Amino acid sequence: MARDASPTQRRNPQTTTVGPRLGAVGHFFSVINLPLLIVVALLVALGLMTVYSVTLTDSDYSFTRQAFGVGIGVLLMILFWVFDYRVFARLFVPLLVIDVILFLLPMIPGLGVEVNGSTLWIQVGSLSLQPDEFMKPVSILMIASFVARYEGTITSGLDFLKCVAVVAVPFIFIAINDLGTSLVILFSGFVILFIGGGSPRWFVLSLMIFVLLVAALLMANSILSTWTGGEVQIIQDYQMSRLLVFADPDNADYSDDAYNLNQAMIAIGSGELTGKGWGNATQATGGFLPEAATDFIFCVFAEQTGFLGAIILLLLYLGLLALALWIGFRSGTRFGSLIAAGVMGMWFFQVVINIGMDLGVMPITGIPLPFMSYGSSFMLTTFICVGLLLSIWTHRGSRRPRRNERKVLQNA
Repeated sequence: MARDASPTQRRNPQTTTVGPRLGAVGHFFSVINLPLLIVVALLVALGLMTVYSVTLTDSDYSFTRQAFGVGIGVLLMILFWVFDYRVFARLFVPLLVIDVILFLLPMIPGLGVEVNGSTLWIQVGSLSLQPDEFMKPVSILMIASFVARYEGTITSGLDFLKCVAVVAVPFIFIAINDLGTSLVILFSGFVILFIGGGSPRWFVLSLMIFVLLVAALLMANSILSTWTGGEVQIIQDYQMSRLLVFADPDNADYSDDAYNLNQAMIAIGSGELTGKGWGNATQATGGFLPEAATDFIFCVFAEQTGFLGAIILLLLYLGLLALALWIGFRSGTRFGSLIAAGVMGMWFFQVVINIGMDLGVMPITGIPLPFMSYGSSFMLTTFICVGLLLSIWTHRGSRRPRRNERKVLQNA
């Protein structure tokens, strides 16, 4: 004899069969942001294909190493995904200490190694890492944890100054040896400040002060270089050349960087509408395009796929930024929104500067292109940021149990 249906089942008989299935699907999409994973997978695939085409004729780059970096990056992404990002909200001081340690690592004798004239790398056995790359996600978490304390309102000049000081710490550390990475952190930090409730008037004032400081720095560098006969410089000659060549490419003093810029634009233009085909980037394979797999990876991709391929790549980046913004809106916590804003700001700055410098409309700063440029350290930190976004998405709308609630749950 069949049992009588419960009152709930009598009122909603359809929920007994359809409900659980829809609930399972809904739970799947509530935990996994599938559009973000698809966009990231497509960008990584395009990046690996482009790097591989460069390695066919350039032994300075290793496709195996890049693929290994992607594999480890995916593992780090999963690790940060399953970890509750909200734990970082109370770790401002530990995050600051980690930033300082990462800055000091290359200075340790026997650990730091010099690459391209700068001691930015550490060598552990056969593994080479660039610690300042890892300062990007750490700095985003650190700045977000500090700014979140103001609960969306930073109107006091003193409070704004405190937040700027927090942003300035990693910026100044990194700017000593790596101007490009320091500018990425500076931009993402101010995006966090803006989303965190910073008053517009303080941003205008900060911009004016920054311009004055840059002018004073350039003047001091010129005077110091003249007095010491070039022995002592605040900004190195190659850095000045990279920054100024886009404004005056015909200046003989910047001939090397002007050559790089011209070859980059030739590569992009020669791709025309549909490109030359995969593996047929003659500017890169012919040795005309320097740093083909890093700074100028977009040129190689555009030469192979043409204008249409470049548009598709830009649309993927647009989707990536939109998804980061959407995750920030849906985070349910101010801290999560600030992390998403910092990651979005970082990716936006990297895409605009990298592609802009390839087109000759931005200074050459050596900023890589997310998911495309060659480099294991860069790939690892980029995947860490994806993991943070996925963690924000997974934990949105929920809150961590308070201490007394955890005790009750443990005893239940």
